[in-house]
Formats: sequence, C-alpha cells, structure tokens
Amino acid sequence: MSSLRNSRTRLLTAAAAGALAALTLTACNDASGVRDEGSSANAAATASPGSGSSSHNGPNPAPAGSKPAANAPAAKTSAASGNGKNGSRGKAVTCQGSNTKTVAAPLNRPVNHMLLTVTNTGGSTCYLYGYPAVRFGEAQSVPPAIEDSHPQAVVTLKPGESGYASVTLSAADGSGAHGRTEKSLAVYFQGPSGNESVGTAAHPALPAKGVHIDDSLKVTYWQQSMDDAISW
Repeated sequence: MSSLRNSRTRLLTAAAAGALAALTLTACNDASGVRDEGSSANAAATASPGSGSSSHNGPNPAPAGSKPAANAPAAKTSAASGNGKNGSRGKAVTCQGSNTKTVAAPLNRPVNHMLLTVTNTGGSTCYLYGYPAVRFGEAQSVPPAIEDSHPQAVVTLKPGESGYASVTLSAADGSGAHGRTEKSLAVYFQGPSGNESVGTAAHPALPAKGVHIDDSLKVTYWQQSMDDAISW
C-alpha cells in the first residue's frame, strides 16, 4: 500500500509541474517576454541588403529627382569657347588673299590715285607686312614703295578690321612715260621678312573702263588708317 501511495504522489507532482510550466509560458508570451523566432526571421529578411535598406555598406543613393545638398560641390563643365588668346579665335597669321577681302577704288583726291582697302575676313588676327606688291595686267615687275610712308609698327588687323594703302597711278602733270590703260589687277602680300610674297593673291575688280597708269606708278606701305594712306 505504501509503495502504491508513493507512486501516485510522484505522478501528481509531475503533472502539477507540467501544468505550472505551461501557465508560465503562456504568461510570458502575453507579455512579449519570449522572442518569436518566426517574427525575427521575417525582420531579417525585410532588412536584407537587396531590399534597399541602410544595412548595406556605403552611402544611400539619392532619390530620383532630389536636389543635391547645399554644400555639395558643383559639377565641372568644360569650356566651349571658340575664342583664343586676346579675344581672337586662334594664333595670329599673315594677311593674304584667302583670309582677307581687297577692294580697289580710284580716288578723285589726290588725283590719279587709287585706294586699296584690305579687310580681315578670317577668324584670327592677321598682320599686313610691308607694302602691297601690285601687278597691273601682264606686267613683269611690281612698282616701288614710297619709303617715307613706312609705318612705325606692323599693321595689325583683328577679324573685321581693315588696313589701307594708296597707289599713285600716274604723274599728275602727264609727264610719266609709257602711259597705258589696264583692266586687271593682282595684289600680292608680303611675309615678315618683306622679301617674299606669301599665300594667295587678291584680285580686286577695276572700273570697267580700266585705269590709266604710267612709269610714275608707286605704292605706300600698308597703313592702319585711311587718312595716313591717302596722305602720300
């Protein structure tokens, strides 16, 4: 009888302990005192790097259309200017027929004179060296320059600017020899040395009736102003 009673007592004690543990577990779940492994797994999946959360290394990308911070450095842009040094588009060159336009205009005063106007039509500054080497018709030589007309500095033409020279066509008193009428003109340009022609020649139009020239034919050096050119 005694051993039967002891066995029954042990069974009742074990059952009571199991019930107490169940009640304790239920109370802890209600008070969130036990971690929910399923919920933790879901949270880990939600915070994975592939989801775009801040758990990945490095800065977060800015949202599309957002403005940069006020202290963010401005993006550098490349300069697209077509201008070169000193406002020109490139290195200065020698004036010649291909980068200028030449006009020949007979003058009433001084008599028997013609004005040559050369305008820089290129994109760079050009230099008018020396004097114009003019050739009327089929002439085999060019007339001399008036040495006293030599300017103090080389004539410099920025794009759009003009330089000038005058041509004495014939003697005012008719004393010149070998007078003739010519209807075509070529103007050649000199290089820095002054001893050679460079580039292409200009071929300005002459009046339809032509111009009268004789052995008095001569030219001035290139001048920066029209007044200086026609003063000889």
